Amino acid sequence: MRIDLKAAALAGIIAGTVFLMLELLLVTLVDGMSPWGPPRMMAAIVMGKGVLPPPASFDLPIMAAAMMVHFVLAIVLAIVFAALLGQRAMSDFVSVAVGALFGAVVYFVMFYGMTALFPWFAMARNLNSLIAHLVFGAVLALAYRRFAAAVGAL
Repeated sequence: MRIDLKAAALAGIIAGTVFLMLELLLVTLVDGMSPWGPPRMMAAIVMGKGVLPPPASFDLPIMAAAMMVHFVLAIVLAIVFAALLGQRAMSDFVSVAVGALFGAVVYFVMFYGMTALFPWFAMARNLNSLIAHLVFGAVLALAYRRFAAAVGAL
């Protein structure tokens, strides 16, 4: 099994960025809530639950911590996905479907399994978060396949 770590890291950054933008958009437009709530939930992993809203306002140190946590997790998840995907030959459609399934697994692990450590994750158990995770996985799969194929890892 060959994993191209650079391809995985780039795919994780891209998928993580798409996820973040979609999550913030859905929280704002669908839920009518502040877009700064989800980043505060991410930052609370390393800063403690004292950074959780209210107020769900922008705060640079909290946002920096949130981005660190978010993108480290996105890259680690991309490496895990690349290891699972291996060099399996599959169409883009199948890899996107597998990626979406991976995103669903991440959603359930994070928002049901990890609530023992981070109970505030239960607040994000909703359709918006599930959709964002499905999209994360799909984008991750396609981006990894493209980057890995470009360097001959797939």
